Amino acid sequence: MKIIILGAGRVGSSVAENLVSEANDITIVDQCPALLRELQDRLDLRTVLGHAAHPDVLARAGADEADMILAVTNSDETNMIACQIAYT
Repeated sequence: MKIIILGAGRVGSSVAENLVSEANDITIVDQCPALLRELQDRLDLRTVLGHAAHPDVLARAGADEADMILAVTNSDETNMIACQIAYT
């Protein structure tokens, strides 16, 4: 299953760990390069640096081909906008 996780904080990282262990194709999006680097070094996943609600970032993450998108950033507004953009 191709899954995109928006947000590499505590929730996003934990979800990524669980989903990677179930042999899913995971891409995680965040604005913090250090968080993304740490996850990429530790887990078998793809990372995209950028704002989760930006259409170009979602396109680079492969939102058009994703089976599921989880929006778990620390901003409810960003989560809602990202989901609306990804849906269109």
